[in-house]
Amino acid sequence: MPLGILVSAIFYVLTVQAQGSADAFCLAQATKSLRMPRRNFRLPSALLCPSCARIFVASGYSGVLFVKLKSMIFRFLTAGESHGPSLCAIVEGMPANVPLVAEQIDTHLARRQAGYGRGGRMKIETDRVTFSAGVRHGLTIGSPITLNVENRDYASWGDVMNPAPVEEYAHDSVKTRPIQIPRPGHVDWAGGLKYRSVADMRNILERASARETTMRVAAGSVARALLEACGIFLGSHVVEIGGVNAGEVVRPSAREINSIADKSEVRCLDSSVEEKFKSRIDAARESGDTVGGVFEVVADGIPVGLGSHVHWDRKLDGRLAGALMSIHAMKGVEIGLGFEAARRSGSQVHDPFVSGEPLARPSNNAGGLEGGVTNGEPLVCRVAMKPISTLMNALPSVNVTTGQATAAHVERSDYCAVPAAGVVGEAMVAIVLANALLEKFGGDSLEEIVERMEVHRAFTLSQIKKWEETGE
Repeated sequence: MPLGILVSAIFYVLTVQAQGSADAFCLAQATKSLRMPRRNFRLPSALLCPSCARIFVASGYSGVLFVKLKSMIFRFLTAGESHGPSLCAIVEGMPANVPLVAEQIDTHLARRQAGYGRGGRMKIETDRVTFSAGVRHGLTIGSPITLNVENRDYASWGDVMNPAPVEEYAHDSVKTRPIQIPRPGHVDWAGGLKYRSVADMRNILERASARETTMRVAAGSVARALLEACGIFLGSHVVEIGGVNAGEVVRPSAREINSIADKSEVRCLDSSVEEKFKSRIDAARESGDTVGGVFEVVADGIPVGLGSHVHWDRKLDGRLAGALMSIHAMKGVEIGLGFEAARRSGSQVHDPFVSGEPLARPSNNAGGLEGGVTNGEPLVCRVAMKPISTLMNALPSVNVTTGQATAAHVERSDYCAVPAAGVVGEAMVAIVLANALLEKFGGDSLEEIVERMEVHRAFTLSQIKKWEETGE
């Protein structure tokens, strides 16, 4: 096929796409409009679109070429400061006709605010979401969804967090004084240098605050609504706090985990461990210190084939790890056995196949992923959270304007937020899975996605049945 004709065809495709064409169409019309010769031809198997947002997948037979344009991708943005007027999020890529009401999101916002070891801020805020776009009569409509959560504490911050220009105000309290003493473990100093805010690092502190995870949970709850409508469920529980390990526990289904864990103030599955966790948190509080820990997120009902092995940035394990590591204070992620797999021999790590319908795996050391692709087993992600960086018994620091050694700046904070962090972890896993689900099955409505998933699951079962019958 001559290069000039190929370029003209691609230009025609992009022009029609810009004018609002369907996701896929026949390029036979393009060849006719451009008076191209109708003969057998085939475009290269992949063409990169100008925005690099998606790879065009192309296949052609007898002059007829079908091009799949950019598919729907689930993504979100958050905005807002810890003590600003409000927090908001925009969620894009949510298909139409997914049941969604504010109460579904409020449930998870309340779970994020709970937990033993939380500070005074959670007693002030009662997070409730409102929709301002994308939802009508309890159903998503396929357009971007805008979510808002009011910061009740904003009322007490007056001029300090006023978005409008203000007159000079007295620096006579912890709230009103410029932050010029960085806190070890926070981004105060590095962020202050980066954004030229060293003279008052509150500009950094406010956005870097874990208060931002409110909107991650809100956006993740939207993703969760899609997943649950497709039969995919998530849950989380705490497995370690401050070096106290829960040990081996019987892990229920993802659908059941939260109903058990949420009954515990530290969100553990074994009630005999709860008091040990609480005692560790109490000891930190009494000494003006903080503790971290480890939580586990589990998802099941996931079809085989989400993610891909063909490129590094399509591997689902890498995407999950990145999303979970992006949560404030997270320092490590394991999937399945994680680091323990490095200590064992291969025969003790890899999960055998056993004949059955569906094909059974007697173990799940891989944590539901092999080669960056879901394998039908429950997804298991374990995340390590460092101790919160703000200590009531403040660490040594330096006033960056005077050079004087002093104790670090102290803001109201938690002593342990591991139980709440598990809820945020669920949200980030839900967002990654929703994205992968839409990549695999596409569709502008819930009905289309469910239909395509049913076809895929039927195909998967047919292959297993064929394998059992033939022994191949």
